[in-house]
This record gives sequence, structure tokens and C-alpha cells, in this order.
Amino acid sequence: MDFWTTVFVLCAAWPSALSVTRYSIAEEMERGSVVANLAADLGLEPAGLAQREVKLDIFTNKKYLDFNKKTGELYIVEKVDREYLCPAKPTSCFLKLDVIIESPLRIFNIELGITDINDNAPHFRRDRVELDVSESATPGERFSLPNAVDPDVGINTIKTYKLSVSEHFTIEIQTGSDGTQYVDLVLTKSLDREENAVHNLILTAVDGGVPVRSGTANIIVRVQDTNDNPPRFDKQNYTINMTENSPTGTLVMKLNATDPDEGVNSEIVYSFTLYTSEKTQDVFALNSNTGEITVKGTIDYEDMKFYEMHIEARDKGKQPLLGQCKVVVHVTDMNDNYPDIIIQSVKSTVDENIPVGSVIALVGVSDRDTGDNGKVSLSIHQPMPFILNKSSERPMHYKLIVSEPLDREKVPEYDIILIVTDAGTPPLSDNETITVHLMDVNDNAPQFPQSFYTIRVMENNAPGALLSSLTAFDPDLHENQYLVYFILEKEIANTSMSMLFSINPENGNLYALKTFDYEIEKEFLFHIEARDSGSPPLSSNVTVHIIIVDQNDNAPVIVSPWRAHGSVVEEKIPRSTDKGSLVAKVIALDTDSVHNSRITYQFLQVTDATLFSLDQYNGEIRTMRMFSYRDPRHQRLIIVAKDNGEPALSATVTIKLSTVETVVKAYSDMTEVPLEYDIFSDLNLYLVIGLGSVSFLLLITILVTIVLKCQKPKPSKAAPPCRNSVISERNSTIADSTLVSNDAYWYSLFLAETRKGKLVVRQPVPKGSRYIVSSIPRGTGVTDTSDSAASTLQ
Repeated sequence: MDFWTTVFVLCAAWPSALSVTRYSIAEEMERGSVVANLAADLGLEPAGLAQREVKLDIFTNKKYLDFNKKTGELYIVEKVDREYLCPAKPTSCFLKLDVIIESPLRIFNIELGITDINDNAPHFRRDRVELDVSESATPGERFSLPNAVDPDVGINTIKTYKLSVSEHFTIEIQTGSDGTQYVDLVLTKSLDREENAVHNLILTAVDGGVPVRSGTANIIVRVQDTNDNPPRFDKQNYTINMTENSPTGTLVMKLNATDPDEGVNSEIVYSFTLYTSEKTQDVFALNSNTGEITVKGTIDYEDMKFYEMHIEARDKGKQPLLGQCKVVVHVTDMNDNYPDIIIQSVKSTVDENIPVGSVIALVGVSDRDTGDNGKVSLSIHQPMPFILNKSSERPMHYKLIVSEPLDREKVPEYDIILIVTDAGTPPLSDNETITVHLMDVNDNAPQFPQSFYTIRVMENNAPGALLSSLTAFDPDLHENQYLVYFILEKEIANTSMSMLFSINPENGNLYALKTFDYEIEKEFLFHIEARDSGSPPLSSNVTVHIIIVDQNDNAPVIVSPWRAHGSVVEEKIPRSTDKGSLVAKVIALDTDSVHNSRITYQFLQVTDATLFSLDQYNGEIRTMRMFSYRDPRHQRLIIVAKDNGEPALSATVTIKLSTVETVVKAYSDMTEVPLEYDIFSDLNLYLVIGLGSVSFLLLITILVTIVLKCQKPKPSKAAPPCRNSVISERNSTIADSTLVSNDAYWYSLFLAETRKGKLVVRQPVPKGSRYIVSSIPRGTGVTDTSDSAASTLQ
């Protein structure tokens, strides 16, 4: 018997149909648990039971037990719930059954006692209980609470009740005649709804079983209000300042009385008490519902300096309670007369150069009020070049005076706002505007936006072309701002500026009167004057710098090797010339500007491209290899010299080279030695004579020009040629000359080297077979990228 808790035999079993055998088990035992061994208890042999018919008769609608015929044991086939089997909660609960054995027939009466276990927790029929308790309830009052139920019995049923911690409530437990416990909620401390309107309590029922089980219910106590609080004002005394003549309906103040009660007990009605005079009630109105005090009559400081109101606030409870306060209204005298400004005399139009200290206007002020309200002061609304001086002879009178120099160009007119203010509280003020117009005087000279103008003009321009617009500005008005433009006369190379340029006297448009050539004139510097039409007139001038911009309008001129116009240069070189030897050097000149005059050299045509090379920058022609017997005797080279302009201009030269077998000295044999020989060689002598002749002719030309200038003030003679024109003239002279062969070459070499700043002299060398080229620096001159070279001489 492993699972049944208590088995006892109330009486011994004997073989009699009238005997009763009693057993006891705990409820909720597991299925298969053995209750008792009936065979042993009834004195039966277990072995003989299998041969006899045994029947178990249970007086319930469920089969809780069964009989094992082999062992004679009574065991549980379904859990027994005592609360289900005996719902009336009797002290004892039995399950009755009969054991019937046939052959011979025997009947045994069995009573199985079911003992209770604590398998049910107490619970309340309502888990939320709401109680309404008046806040006027006295301590000790009791309020019944619903009790809990527990299906268990004995010690497993409800043992006691507990209440959550509360300052105002406790519980008392009473036991009825049947043992049932009843709970009462007892008030231990007076309630105050304004302090706490709802009390939330928890009632717990606890049984006596092991383990202990419990159940809870929420107790909600709502405190019902009673009219136990009178209305209260924020303060007992209020002091208000009101100005006289306040308009009807003006809010004086809003009273605020509060009543912590609720419902009608908190609704408040405001009213004047008997201590408030009728005169006060005629001036002020009190809203009985909102407590607002407003003006309904005229408040006059001279009639009454202050008003006193006694006000009560009464609630609407069955037994109304009330509170009182006092409101004192002090009347403040109001400054109700505005000061006046009287303009006695004024100058509305003045010259802008009016002297400082001049009187513009005379002003008077007044105020009909008295005391501080009648004291007035006069001021200018914002800072201006004017001040007010109070008259010492006539009080309440002022002079408006110019305090700073005026300038119409900055401010053409002034709106002077005069403000008069009294000393009342609050102060009253009035204003008056005096408008002063300034007349213009010619005090501003014309001004150009720039003091120096640089104007670039492309050469070969069309006569009459617009170069620029030089416009000056004069801030004066009318005739003082009408401007006329002039070119200040200046002569350059006996030529007046007015013959080169013209300016529109009305708008300052500058025009070119002629076509400019960069190679002759590169820049002009002169002045333009702008003069207004005022009296006296004012003027200013500006410097104009005209820069002539070069165009690529000059083709390169080949000066070396020199040749007659359209002719071919013929040179002879030995066939034994080494690789890299200098054959010839092409030198070209361009009179355009530096950018346009950069010259590069190229072969336009060459008999054998593998034989000669041409340096594109210095024009040197050198051999790329030695001559062979297969090379033609005559080589034809066409070289083009091209400038850097856009579009590029060019010149060509044709060199016919003939190879000879005789020994001819190459260019490499030419050396530069210091100038230690006779400087007066034939060529140098010719050059000195030529330069002297040119200088003499130039001097004669200058003298003739001076004489003609003295006779005619404005000659129309063209400007003298510049240095470039002299060079061009010299070049053309050289081009037209009939110098040939070695003399022509030496002259062209002289021309090129002298442009580099060197003096070239041809001198014979001892042995009579070579010439020496001497180069002497002569200062800054025309720069060329190549070195000097000598040609082979026949």
C-alpha cells in the first residue's frame, strides 16, 4: 500500500452480511493507488477469489474503485474530489459500496471515508467592492464587507482576513454560530474629501491549510463631500490704482475666491456687503458669478480720491458658508490736456551754403494744465544739423538754428519734427513738422570715375572710330551739372592732339581722327577736361593713355643671305665638308611687335632631305652627313621664314649650293678675335661716310621743318618717320642696291649683327686665304636668337 495515506479498520471483518468495513483515504489520490486488501481484511483466500464470482457495487454515478481478483486489493480507478462528492461540506464524507461474493453468496458492506486536503484557495464572490462614505462620518462607524468562501473543510477552510495598510480604516472579524467568519470595515480616523477623495483598499482571505492559500478583493471607498469649507479669497485686502475718466466697462480687477468642496458646495456668488456705500456702488459694478469689478459710472479725482468696497463670497450649500475681502481703489489724476506748438515764423527755402548759426524758425509752446502736467519741453525728433535755443527774453519760446554745414547733394531737404512733451504722468506730447528745402550752389567739380584711363586701339583702325566714352559726374543741379568736355592741347612731333583725336563735348565720346600704324606710333598721352556750366565754372581733368596694339601687317624680310630682288643665292662648298658643318645661315627681320615678329624657319623645298638640316629658330643650315659620289653636284634649297602673327606672314629665299673639289675654307674656319686690326677698312669707311651723310640730311630736314612750323602755326605736314621707318627705308635701299657676292653678304651680315648691338669688321688674316669677323658689343639693340655666321667666300 504505497499511495493511500491512512487506512484503518474500524471493526474487524467477519463473514457476515451485516458487518461494515470502514476505510479512509485522502482526496485526489492518483489512479491505481491501493486502498486496502479486502481479501486479507475479510478473511478470504486470494487464490479462491479467482474461481468465485465477485461483484463490486458502488452507490455513485461514477466508478471510483475496482477489485483485483488476483490479489484481493481494492484500488482507485478515478480521482476522488471530496468537494464534488460531498458539496454540502459535511463534517464527514463517505463513499459506500458492497462487495458481493457468490458460491456461496456473501455480502460485505464497505464505507470509504474521504479526508479533505487544501486544494482550493479562498475566493470572494465579488472581486471589486465599492463603498460611498460621507466625509462627515465619525470614527467607529462600521461597513459590512462580503465574506470569502473556501470549498475545503476543517483547517483547510478560511482562517482569517487581512486589510492593506490604511490610515483611516481597519477590519473586525466576527464568527457566526455556524462557524462562518464575517468581516466589517471600521472607520478609525475622520475623512477629508478635499485631502483624499478615494481610498483604494485590498481585503485578503487566508485559509489554514498547508501550504497556505489566499484570495483578494478590491475595496474602493469613495468619500462623499459635505459643505465643510468656506470660500476663500487670495487676499483679504486689495489695493488698485485707477486713473480718472476711465471709460465705462473698464475692468478694475477680477476677484478669485475658491472653495475646495464640490458640486453646489463649491459654487460661489459674489456681492457687496452693507459696508459698501451707495455712491461706490453707483461707480462700480460687481458680477455676482465671475467676481469681475468694472466701471459703470464716472471716476473723478476731484470728486473722490479713493473708493472702498467690501465684498463677500458665499457658496450654495444647504448651510451656506462665506468669505469676505476689502477692495480699495485709489484714483490717479490724469493729464488730459495736450501741449501745443505755435510756429511764429519760418524760412522754408535756404541756400545750401547758409552760414552756421542762422535762424530758420521761431517756435512757441503752451499747455493749459497746471503743475507738473503744465510743464513742457521742446525737442527735435532725431539728430539733424539743427538745434533749439530757448529764448531768455520770452519764456516758452525757442529759436531753430543751423548747427552744422548743410550739403544739398547729401540731403536735399529736411523734415524737422518738433516734439513738445509735458511733465505729466503719463506725459502727453504733440508734434509739428517744419520742411526746409535746400537750394543748389555750384560747389562740386565734375568727377571722373577714374583718374587714369588706358585705352587700347588696334592699328589700322578706321578714321572716326569710337575709342571710349569718358563720362564725368557732377552732383549739382541744373546748369551747375551741365558738363562740356575738351581735349587739352598738346603737340607730339609737331602734331596737335586735336588732329589725332576728337571728343564729343556733350557726352564725352572719344574718337580717332586718323588711322594709326603701330610701326610709326605706339602710344599717346594727353588730358581731357570736364567743365560744368556753373558760375563760376568748376572743372577737373583726367589722363588718357592711348596704346596702339600691333597687328601682323608686316611680312618678314630676309636680310641674310642677301640677294637682289627675285634672284637666287648661289653658294659653293667643298665636297669634303664634314657632317654638322655650317653651310649657310638665314636671317629674317620683322618690324611688327615682339609677339608677331618671332620668326621660325622651315624647308619649303630641298633636293635631298637627308643631306641638310635647318634649325627652325636660328636659321642655321648644316650638313647631316658627308657628301658621297652619288649626291648631285648642285643642291637647291628653298627656305621659308614665317612670323608668329595671326594669320602668319612669310618670306622665302632660294639657295643654290654647288659642291667643288677645290679646297675652300668652311665657316668653321671663321673665328672671332678681339678688335686689334685697322678699324678703317674699306667697308667701315663706306659706313662712316654713309652714316655721316644720313645724319647731315636729317639735320637739314629738322631745320627746314622748324622754319616751316614758325611760318604756319598749324601745319598739316605728316609726322617724321620713326626709327622703324628708317630701318624699313634702309632695308629697301639695301634691297634695291646692286651689291652682289661677297660684298653683299658682308653688308647683310653687318646689318644683322649691328641690330644685335655689335660692330662687325671684315679684316684679312695672314696667309691671305681667310677673313676674320670681329664682334664688338655696342649696348642694347635688336636681339636675335642666332649667332653671327660667315659665308664661304669665292
